[in-house]
Amino acid sequence: MTRSDNAIPQGAGVVGRFTSVRGWLGGFPLSIIQLAMRIGVGLAFFNSGLLKYNSFDYATQLYEQAYKLPFVAPAVAARIAMIDELTCSTLIMLGLATRLATLPLLGLSLVLVIAFPSDWPDHVLWGTVLLFLLTRGPGSFSIDYFIERRFRTGADRRR
Repeated sequence: MTRSDNAIPQGAGVVGRFTSVRGWLGGFPLSIIQLAMRIGVGLAFFNSGLLKYNSFDYATQLYEQAYKLPFVAPAVAARIAMIDELTCSTLIMLGLATRLATLPLLGLSLVLVIAFPSDWPDHVLWGTVLLFLLTRGPGSFSIDYFIERRFRTGADRRR
């Protein structure tokens, strides 16, 4: 009789079951998690940008009264944030220039958490996801992945 390394021994108890489940969860494809992260953070920022686009006067008032950024006119700050949120979030959801697209959104989150500290849990959550995508990449379900595979040199493909 053959025995699998992942099989739970009969007398393993709770610790054995926990170890087995943890090992099974550890095998979950990271690329699916990265796709979910990209879509989740992308939609959050895209919806925010769309809200600014649909009610630009309100967005300007928000930057005038709540965010109060120094050295930048409220209308300019609202327009920059709107463009940043719409374009970078779209790129992130597509997985195109993902690492580059995370940088403006990280900057925006940093500015907003400093200027409007009551929303810091949301910005820390989004910032953490963006940092993960910046450091680990968008995963294999992305345009970046297909571009990278297409343009690898022969030596790189053997790895």
